[in-house]
Amino acid sequence: MRTVLIIDDNQAVGDALALLLSLHEIRALIAYSPEGGLAELDRSDVDVVIQDMNFTADTTSGEEGVALFRAIRERHPDLPVILLTAWTHLETAVELVKAGAADYVAKPWDDAKLSATVENLLELSESTREVSRHRRERRRRRAELESRYDLRGIVYGATATERVIELACQVARAEIPVLITGPNGAGKERIADILHANSAVRRGAFVTVNCGALPSELIEAELFGAEAGAYTGSTRAREGRFERADGGTLFLDEIGNLPLSGQVKLLRVLESGDFERLGSARTRHVKVRLLSATNADLPAMIEEGTFREDLYYRLNVIEVRLPPLAERCDDIPPLAEHFLNGEARLSDEARDALMAHSWPGNVRELRNALERARLLCRDGVIEVADLDLPARKPAAARNLDEPDKAAVEAALAAAGGVVSRAAQALGLSRQALYRRMERFGVSES
Repeated sequence: MRTVLIIDDNQAVGDALALLLSLHEIRALIAYSPEGGLAELDRSDVDVVIQDMNFTADTTSGEEGVALFRAIRERHPDLPVILLTAWTHLETAVELVKAGAADYVAKPWDDAKLSATVENLLELSESTREVSRHRRERRRRRAELESRYDLRGIVYGATATERVIELACQVARAEIPVLITGPNGAGKERIADILHANSAVRRGAFVTVNCGALPSELIEAELFGAEAGAYTGSTRAREGRFERADGGTLFLDEIGNLPLSGQVKLLRVLESGDFERLGSARTRHVKVRLLSATNADLPAMIEEGTFREDLYYRLNVIEVRLPPLAERCDDIPPLAEHFLNGEARLSDEARDALMAHSWPGNVRELRNALERARLLCRDGVIEVADLDLPARKPAAARNLDEPDKAAVEAALAAAGGVVSRAAQALGLSRQALYRRMERFGVSES
C-alpha cells in the first residue's frame, strides 16, 4: 500500500494530515521527532516523507528540519521529501528544494494542493522503483548471459538489443548459415563476432569480407582466389577468403552486392564445400561456417532478378534482425559513455539531445558525433552545440489531436492537479504530459 511518513512534533498536525491522506487511500505513519522518523524509515517501506522544520518548543530557526532532511537524504537519497514550513523559514525551505527536497508546503496548507503534490510524488516514486527494478532485472539477465556466453565486450542497454544478442548466442553452435539484417552502421559485424565466438569453430579463423567495398569484378577473386593471369594485373596466385576461413567462420557483409556469377559459386560452396579459383580447373574443398549480413531488401532484389531466390533461402536459415538505433534508444547512454571513455562528459542538455536525435547513421553516426564533440568541447563537458546535430525538421502540419495549453490546464484542473489522471484524460503518458506542461509553462497546482 502507498505509504507516507509524517514527521511533526504537533500531534494535531499529524492527525490532520493522516486523515487527509486516508481519504485518498494512502496509509500514514506518524513520528513526533526526528529520531523517531529516522527509526520509522529503518523499519518501514515509505514512499514519501512530509516533515516539519522545527521540533523543539520555542524554536523557529528551521535548523532541526535542515538536519533531519540531510539525514534522510544521506540514508535514502531517492526518497521524496515534502517540507512543512512557515513563512519565517520559507527561504530555508527553498534552499532545501534546490538541494533535493521534492517540494515545500506552507502552513496552513491547502488540502487540495497538498493532496495533489503527494499523489504526484507517489506516482514518481512508483515510477522510480519500477525503473530501478527493470535495471536490476536487466543487470541480472546480462550477468546470466555473460556467464554462459562470450559477448565480446558488446555495449548495450536496450531490451531489443539484448534479444538480438540472446538469439545470436542460442544459434551460434548450430552449423547452419545465419543472415544478419539491419541498417548500415547498426553493428551487424559485432553480432557476427558474437556468433563466431560462441560457435563450434570459435578456435578457427574469423574472416570478414565487405562485398560492398569491392568492385564487382574483383569480388569473386577475393572470395574464391585466383591463379596468376586469371585477370588483368594478376601476376601471381592468390588465396581466397574461403580458403583462409577453412575450419572457421567467413562473414560476408553487404551480401546484396555480390554479382550473380558470384552468387552461383557461393550457392555451390554452401551446398558442397567445393569451388575453383579463378583461372583454375582444380576443385578445392573447404568447411566453413558462413555468416552474411545486408541492409538491402533481398526479397525485392529477387523480384527484380538481381538476387537468386535459392541462395536467399540457403543463406536465410536463421535471420537475426538488428534494429536501427532509433528503435533501441536505451543503447545510447552506455554507448556514449563507452565512446567518450572518461575523456569528457555530457551535459544534461547534450544527453537529452542524443536521446531525441533520430540517428539515421545509427551507431556509426553516434560514435563520430561524440568523437568530434570530445575534441571541440571545453573543460571536458560536451554541450549541445558541440554535438553539431542537424536541426529537427518541423512538422508539416499541427496534429489536431495535440492538446494546447488551455486543454492541458483544463485537464489538470479537472483532475485536481493529479498529473496521471490528467494525462489519462488527454490520452497521453505521464511523461508526455510533463513535457507539455514544461513547454507551456503550466504548473501542477
